[in-house]
Amino acid sequence: METDEPILRARDLMERDIISVTPDTTILDVHRLFVEEEIHGAPVIDENERVLGVITTLDLLRATRDELAPTASAYFQADPPVDNGEWRLISDELEDRMTQVRARDAMSRDIVMVDPDLPVDEVADVMLKQHIHRVLVGASGALQGVLTSFDMLRAASASRATTGARSRRRSSPHRDRSPRSR
Repeated sequence: METDEPILRARDLMERDIISVTPDTTILDVHRLFVEEEIHGAPVIDENERVLGVITTLDLLRATRDELAPTASAYFQADPPVDNGEWRLISDELEDRMTQVRARDAMSRDIVMVDPDLPVDEVADVMLKQHIHRVLVGASGALQGVLTSFDMLRAASASRATTGARSRRRSSPHRDRSPRSR
């Protein structure tokens, strides 16, 4: 079916104002950033603007689990806990350890970057095959934007609304105007 609609490309939907972190950002600061900006991931970029990886909320959960595991497993293997304040000590110890974990320790180094001119349906295929919710958009290693599954859903929703409005405009001007049809 031939259409006069322009092909949407990665550059048309990507977020250009990129929120990133450095490799030395603590994961507690990454968490704060994610909450404040209401995001679920960010590229990790070095001082030369080179992308080193991506850190996501799942990476934060894994890092927390890894730091908590030795203490928690010993805690839960013991007799049922008595509220003698030990758990609060574990919490303080965990927070201290978490200030030592950096983005570089928790990030994924598997970078998925697509060309800005890649059609959105092909970007969707990449995301599905890789089981990811965001891709970096760039050319020649230079990061130009980030495209998330939410960006694509917004575009699909807007497209559906536009298509519905067009089909209503195309319908016959002599529609039944009886009270039942209103």
